[in-house]
Amino acid sequence: MLVRKMTIEDIDELAKLYEQFWHENSCPEKIRIQFKKLERSDAHIFLSAVENNRLIGSVTGIVCEDLYGDCRPFLLIENMIVAQDKRRQGVGSALLRELERMSREKNCAQVILVTEKNRQAACKFYEASGFSAGVNKGYKKKLH
Repeated sequence: MLVRKMTIEDIDELAKLYEQFWHENSCPEKIRIQFKKLERSDAHIFLSAVENNRLIGSVTGIVCEDLYGDCRPFLLIENMIVAQDKRRQGVGSALLRELERMSREKNCAQVILVTEKNRQAACKFYEASGFSAGVNKGYKKKLH
């Protein structure tokens, strides 16, 4: 397995992973347009886990500038996804390790993520990866 920066060629398989996970249609063309726009930004990190030329996982990191304390940025993790048949095989851990390495290069003070509390396997994975669940409380509001 190889963890690398995402490329435009990954988008079709990424859309399929999103559909597999969220059971909603994804539009590869819209994802491609957004990816082309965001990949130029130093604030976005897009990683792909690939095995035998197949996309088996992906994660997005967003570097957020901060005014608090010593004004170091923090990283927000979004859209962490691993193919169902590749879970519990180190794919998610490899993606997180690389994302954390890149976060340190960008001088991020901390990494933040939000996941649904009913996703017990994901919660256990994040806690085993060093994230603290009981320290903070997150909220989310959809703006349809």
